[in-house]
Amino acid sequence: MHIEPGYLSAAKVIGANVAAAGLLAAALPSLVKQPLLIPRTLAAALFFSLFMQAFHLPVGASELHFVGAMPIYLILGFVPTLLGFGLGLLLQGLLFEPADLLHLGVNTLSLAVPLVAVYYGLGRHVQRLSIPAVLKLDASYYAGVTLMVGFWLLLGEEATALADWALFATSYLALVLIEPLLTLALVRLLQPHTGHPLLRTLVDLRAPA
Repeated sequence: MHIEPGYLSAAKVIGANVAAAGLLAAALPSLVKQPLLIPRTLAAALFFSLFMQAFHLPVGASELHFVGAMPIYLILGFVPTLLGFGLGLLLQGLLFEPADLLHLGVNTLSLAVPLVAVYYGLGRHVQRLSIPAVLKLDASYYAGVTLMVGFWLLLGEEATALADWALFATSYLALVLIEPLLTLALVRLLQPHTGHPLLRTLVDLRAPA
């Protein structure tokens, strides 16, 4: 989901940075109202960074990453995941890929906009987790990510072959199949221990079906 530095003009990068900053800033008041969201946000950023570093592979016009978006969202909550994406990408850029800092806003929007769409479109209506429910969330989310990458490619200074984008989009099918199993496994693992003080602070689980 990364857009390589130099692909977008400076004006478009600045516009993306402003949009990403505005989106994340809109979520910050939630941290003031609910201080428990702060450790959850830090945990989301940490796990997201670990997932991203664990697996990343150049595919087509972008890169295939193991994002872990739905496990993080369904376990830690919407606001921590949204803010965790931005913070995690910042940490990744500072520690591992300094060149990616140029497109921090672009890459944040590629992950955050689909999350917002899934949350307001499907996520708020999920009461119990099952494989079909999580598959729907995953498929919708990664469809959004691939569309966002396509959007940036359309705005690029150089033309990108449709086949390259299609190869990238198709590669995410594997995540759509794997992530629901990981999500349910983690939820079932954590659920019996939600009474522990640390887990009460960090997780916001929904009961799986």
